[in-house]
Amino acid sequence: MGKFENYCVIVTGGANGIGKSIVKAFALEEAKVVIADVDENNGRALEQELSEQGFKVLFIKTDVSSEQSIKEMILKTEKSFEQINILINNAGISSFHPFFEMSIKQWDQVINTNLRSVFLCSQEAARYMRKTGGSIINIASTRATMSESDTEAYSASKGGIVAITHALARTLSSYHIRVNSISPGWIQTEGYDELREGDHKQHLTGRVGGPEDISRCCLFLANPENDFITGQDFVIDGGMTKKMIYKP
Repeated sequence: MGKFENYCVIVTGGANGIGKSIVKAFALEEAKVVIADVDENNGRALEQELSEQGFKVLFIKTDVSSEQSIKEMILKTEKSFEQINILINNAGISSFHPFFEMSIKQWDQVINTNLRSVFLCSQEAARYMRKTGGSIINIASTRATMSESDTEAYSASKGGIVAITHALARTLSSYHIRVNSISPGWIQTEGYDELREGDHKQHLTGRVGGPEDISRCCLFLANPENDFITGQDFVIDGGMTKKMIYKP
């Protein structure tokens, strides 16, 4: 018996990368998993792969920048599985533009996809969760507290996710809905074997992270046994943001 048998989990952006790892992790624990993603080809391929292995997985094409698409996804989930217990707000885009050339359209695309979607998905899912309680996990980033040049929209969206996490935790506490966020550091989703030795040495742990490092944290936070944890941001970065750097 899996830890999440009889639970329904929604993973936005679940067709690729970190989201795909999260989907597989919950499926292996026998949860009913919804892959909510705009990428229909990879989403349906993952649905077929896991379904053939006997897991209960459903792909729902979803554009998280669209309020209507989110509402339709939530309704289809409830209709298919008759419950929503866990929401993983993972969908996001890494779109960087030179500061002086960035248009308001480009800014809005990042903010609407990465941040507004967290509000909308949480609002719609919580309408069902408040009947039974549940867990919401938002995927932020270490970019919420540190930056490279020309990452204003992305950094703002991830900082907003950390902030909305503790706000939601307070608002939804009376409904027994816990809300936490995870801030990944360097997570290599493809070509891990092509990384250089110097890439790994930048981390206190001696290695670059992989998607499974984030999915394991999701399993931990979603576990109802850990119901004393809410409103927190968990930095999963191999210690990279804690390492002081001095030039010789």
